[in-house]
Amino acid sequence: MGRRRAPELYRAPFPLYALQVDPSTGLLIAAGGGGAAKTGIKNGVHFLQLERINGRLSASLLHSHDTETRATMNLALAGDILAAGQDAHCQLLRFQAHQQQGNKAEKAGSKEQGPRQRKGAAPAEKKCGAETQHEGLELRVENLQAVQTDFSSDPLQKVVCFNHDTTLLATGGTDGYVRVWKVPSLEKVLEFKAHEGEIEDLALGPDGKLVTVGRDLKASVWQKDQLVTQLHWQENGPTFSSTPYRYQACRFGQVPDQPAGLRLFTVQIPHKRLRQPPPCYLTAWDGSNFLPLRTKSCGHEVVSCLDVSESGTFLGLGTVTGSVAIYIAFSLQGVFLCGSCSCCVSGLLL
Repeated sequence: MGRRRAPELYRAPFPLYALQVDPSTGLLIAAGGGGAAKTGIKNGVHFLQLERINGRLSASLLHSHDTETRATMNLALAGDILAAGQDAHCQLLRFQAHQQQGNKAEKAGSKEQGPRQRKGAAPAEKKCGAETQHEGLELRVENLQAVQTDFSSDPLQKVVCFNHDTTLLATGGTDGYVRVWKVPSLEKVLEFKAHEGEIEDLALGPDGKLVTVGRDLKASVWQKDQLVTQLHWQENGPTFSSTPYRYQACRFGQVPDQPAGLRLFTVQIPHKRLRQPPPCYLTAWDGSNFLPLRTKSCGHEVVSCLDVSESGTFLGLGTVTGSVAIYIAFSLQGVFLCGSCSCCVSGLLL
């Protein structure tokens, strides 16, 4: 299948590491930055308004939220709350968007393109809870709680996700510990060692089960801090004599037309980079007994992220080279491939 280059929607002034789409407002939320290094590259979370103009989709900057010296490396979205992984910490943000009443917002004094603000308001990136207006839409963003979530010698939060009713969020990082926090207070309710080394990804199921994948080549299913089972993807797939694989990503997904049905999807990549790289693999699991259902190759480009559509119909994969692929969840058949940015593929699945 040939690659199709998608049109550019928006070019951020910083490296992008995380992307979310708010289904209630249609806002595209992009985050990243240059970190604490004094390179002149800012750190921020940008809220973009998607519009269709002359039959083509475009994105305009609605609000820019400055994160000071902290680059956002991962995001999770639950309603109007964002959980942002910034260095060794998790920062909660709340945003509210609604149609403004009365006159349109006045233009900012600067001639540069960017968000419009209320007259007399402080710049959005300097003020917690700042309001920004654009094209009749008003957005307010405020910082809530923040907490340190990783405690290794070189601490970094690598992943964050909410549970199904958004009352809890789970974090994982370089120290191999899973920590579960109440929302929005960020009071810690659970902490346990899940992996020797970095946690690459984690997923919370609607029944309270937690799946973690790590650099130690293991994928584990937990009920709170008790190990339920380990995953063994090659029981129903290819076998290799000399190439070790590790789990890179995991996501739960609904089974279409089965309200109580649940699937788990994982991606396996070669543990070491080789001159002639072997293929990566995508595996579907039964969500109740965690036995592998089917495994298929997903190409030789190293997969970096995985997402599942809300209906459970499609899977999205992003690679380290910037390509994005869409697969049918039931059959794991590929249906789409393009060379877009793949810091996160959630936007393609909505």
